[in-house]
Amino acid sequence: MCGITGWIDFGRDLRTASAAIASMTATMSCRGPDAEGTWIGPHAALGHRRLAVIDLENGTQPMLDDPDRDPTAVITYSGEVYNFQELRDELAARGHRFRTRSDTEVVLRGYLEWGEGLPERLVGMFAFAVWDNRDQRLLLVRDRLGVKPLYYYPTPRGVLFGSEPKAILAHPEARAQLGTTGLQELMTWVNTPGQAIFEGMRSVLPGHVLRFDRTSTSETAYWRLPATAHHDDRATTVETVRRLLRRAVAGQTVADVPLCSLLSGGLDSSTVTAYAAEALAERGEGPLRSFAVGFSRPGIPGQDPAEDASFAAKLAATVGTAHETITLNAADLTDPAARLAVLRARDLPLGLADMDTSLYLLFRTVRRHSTVALSGEGADELFGGYPWFHDHGATTADTFPWMHHSAPIDVSGPSFLDPDLPRRLALDDYRADRYAEAVREVPALAGENELDARMRRVSHLFLTRFMPMLLERKDRMSMAVGLEVRVPFCDHRLVEYVFNVPWSTKSFDGREKSLLRAAVAGTVPGFVLDRRKTPYPAIVDPAYDQAMRQKLGDLMADSNAPVRPLMEQSSARAAYALVEQAEPSQLQFLRLGFESLLRINDWMREYRVELL
Repeated sequence: MCGITGWIDFGRDLRTASAAIASMTATMSCRGPDAEGTWIGPHAALGHRRLAVIDLENGTQPMLDDPDRDPTAVITYSGEVYNFQELRDELAARGHRFRTRSDTEVVLRGYLEWGEGLPERLVGMFAFAVWDNRDQRLLLVRDRLGVKPLYYYPTPRGVLFGSEPKAILAHPEARAQLGTTGLQELMTWVNTPGQAIFEGMRSVLPGHVLRFDRTSTSETAYWRLPATAHHDDRATTVETVRRLLRRAVAGQTVADVPLCSLLSGGLDSSTVTAYAAEALAERGEGPLRSFAVGFSRPGIPGQDPAEDASFAAKLAATVGTAHETITLNAADLTDPAARLAVLRARDLPLGLADMDTSLYLLFRTVRRHSTVALSGEGADELFGGYPWFHDHGATTADTFPWMHHSAPIDVSGPSFLDPDLPRRLALDDYRADRYAEAVREVPALAGENELDARMRRVSHLFLTRFMPMLLERKDRMSMAVGLEVRVPFCDHRLVEYVFNVPWSTKSFDGREKSLLRAAVAGTVPGFVLDRRKTPYPAIVDPAYDQAMRQKLGDLMADSNAPVRPLMEQSSARAAYALVEQAEPSQLQFLRLGFESLLRINDWMREYRVELL
């Protein structure tokens, strides 16, 4: 896993402008702590920061097809292609000769052999750029589910690109500006594919290829979620899911560096951990290391934040992992350095408050022992794990299911942000338009009954709008410490199959993720199979809430706070009075709202965001 960036400019000779690409590349140091490289041609400059996972000694990037002469093609690549060995064998049979054991060289030579037909042959998570010296053309490619990020910023004479917005913003031609569409995205959480919040910046769509040359820009989808008829009976479906999942996990345990699993003790992470431990044992390797996060208990009633940690420890003992629980407290989560690291990692104020910080701190500790981690991300979206899947009102509502019961912005009472913003920004219309747009993308299957068609739509919404938010969070928090996180549930072959399983089979016993439970029964122990789904844990500690209230007070007293132009004084004062007067037990439920304000303010200050 790595950080990539680049600059294409057809109007100047970039060989005299090396400082800019060096600055852009330097911003990716967290993603690639092991090596740094740049390549500059007359009109293309590519940068790379490497996290060495496969072929540690070689694989330096940007990689040229022939380092001894003017290259045909140059690649800067991030990710893992899990079928690279099979592709390497096929390419070798076609006459290609390899200098390294890295998957990067396989991707580069695959491009020389198959051109734009390459991405559909790749199995994995990846984002890469290829500069074709013959055609003076740049290709940007992103994996099917959008596990790995890739942003771009068109300029009058070319384009800037990078794994994260910060790489682009390091270039003097890019501006950190926030316009109407960016505000609409921030305030609705619809997560429109391609939107990048910053004015003029875009995200490469999952499963797409972008081309830039002297005269044009074009975009092609090489993959979309397909709608196909499902003919397997339940027993065959269960067995197929088991086989696909076991293959996906086993394929993602290959690494030349220490590997571990992220274990919450829930069904998804326990499944990945159990299959990974099994795969390592079959190869005579292991034991697998596993890590969980927990919180020190302040001695108050309510949710037990140690519940996940106890289930994780029990699962670890059952499957034989070398397990460790990382315990955090309020001081850890309010540490200014940790909160700033999270903000700089995300580049945006979108987030889940203390849950982002705890994830970052978990990954920071894990990285001391492992370079690669396996995660259960994606199972809820794929197998119907969220409560919304089982709520008739949410699945039939004319909006995104996760917005059915509560609007992202509560306009019924005092608000820190200007209560008139939703009207001025036409947020209801924006949300409705984005929902209609998302529904139009859902593939139809002829003859499908109403229930299956409806649940196909719901599943598609979660896989293309909701899951990317969580994947982005996981990528930023892990790569901020140089940790590669792999997500077996996002193997596109598994996703294609399960997406087309009828809802009656996915939920045959009336529980969430019925199909997944059946597929892993016998491998995952009963105490996990019978456990009710719980969300990622949040800290329950009055000390944390009080610290956040103090930060809010500091913001309210700062007349130069960057977020002030988005606030309305009387409403903000009334909202602050509610927070000031809240009992400790009430603060926990208020903090998510006012922490959003704190994050936006910190983001605008740190990135010097200009409001348009």
